[in-house]
Amino acid sequence: MSKHLIVGAGPVGTATARLLAERGEDVTVATRSGAAAAPLPGIRHLRLDATDAAALTEAATGAAVLYNCANPAYHRWATDWPPLAAALLQAAERTGAVLATVGNLYGYGAVDGPMTEATPLAPNSVKGRVRARMWQDAHALHQEGRIRATEIRGSDYLGPGAQSILGDRILPRLLAGRSIQVLGSPDTPHSWTYTVDAARLLVAVGGDERAWGRPWHVPGNAPRTQRQVVEDLARTAGIPTVRVAPIPGAAVALLGLVNPLLRATRETVYQLRQPFVMDSTAAQEAFGLKSTPWEEILSAVVDSYRARTAS
Repeated sequence: MSKHLIVGAGPVGTATARLLAERGEDVTVATRSGAAAAPLPGIRHLRLDATDAAALTEAATGAAVLYNCANPAYHRWATDWPPLAAALLQAAERTGAVLATVGNLYGYGAVDGPMTEATPLAPNSVKGRVRARMWQDAHALHQEGRIRATEIRGSDYLGPGAQSILGDRILPRLLAGRSIQVLGSPDTPHSWTYTVDAARLLVAVGGDERAWGRPWHVPGNAPRTQRQVVEDLARTAGIPTVRVAPIPGAAVALLGLVNPLLRATRETVYQLRQPFVMDSTAAQEAFGLKSTPWEEILSAVVDSYRARTAS
């Protein structure tokens, strides 16, 4: 049994904790509140400000792996991520724990084809530069032999509780039979990442020295447009599909004046205006992982939402 420290209790962090606990590992989840939305057997919850490098180091002492599953507010990445990332690097160096980070595809910027782990980091947004710098800093320390680091990268999430551009954000309207507006184009191919698949890969790369020193893409299903995802969710829920249309650009700009979250999406909406497709062949071949079947993901999303609203 090894010790594992997970920073963050969002859908990926929670799924990671569950997978490790089921394997019989010693698991602690650290969050600012120390509370658990749904306490799990065999998992301790720790109240911790992870930007405090000394406190984080103390919590990570003896850990085999330190998992970065944190998720600062979307519109605060530029201010909240740097001190948190710095503390994680310090804790990894001081304790010798492998640093396994949940990343994303923002660092690649706008691309002309499917993204692989070899796609150059060329961010075209503030948030993309933040995420690219996080990996570059970790990789540099890894190359110097000061830490052992790896990173998984996924696209927009689907899964129970995932606060993504689809999923819980559109399910209330869909189940009520109301039309849905989406950012960008409803009809461009887009990769989607299931939160549990991200957790499976995170656990795999944290414990496998072959994975250290490079990023890995989370195994995923074939790309689907936003319109297709809405139609798929409606079919899974057993209800008629609804009208899907893009949010007018002028409306996004106007609402962004009062809504910081929506304002923060303006620099990354390119991901939804053109094909945004991720290739995960490398991780599938290296670790023998496959994506969860699409229909199973859809059922998990719909069933979870209905269970939560019923309770």
